Amino acid sequence: QVQLVESGGGLVQAGGSLRLSCAVSGSIFSINALAWYRQAPGKQRELVARITAGGSRNYVDSVKGRFTISRDNAKNTVYLQMNSLKPEDTAVYYCNTPAMIWSWGQGTQVTVSS
Repeated sequence: QVQLVESGGGLVQAGGSLRLSCAVSGSIFSINALAWYRQAPGKQRELVARITAGGSRNYVDSVKGRFTISRDNAKNTVYLQMNSLKPEDTAVYYCNTPAMIWSWGQGTQVTVSS
């Protein structure tokens, strides 16, 4: 069974940066597209960034130019570099595949103060 462990969240002031990591157990990591999601209080979970097995990237409009998704297949880890953070980026961040085929991890809390 695949397990997802997100880390790297925290409290940061607006304009600051954070780098999230998601460690994925299992040897199937390299063949899957991967994605970062977030869920703010009272809102639905939304996909914010995805990366294919070949490295192609897509972002939701609200994070374009500020967030960068990357992956290290040797470490079974996917990253989300978040720059120029805004209070509206406050949420719990999760990783999964774009099709959400794995059980969700615990997520990592990102709080951006104004």
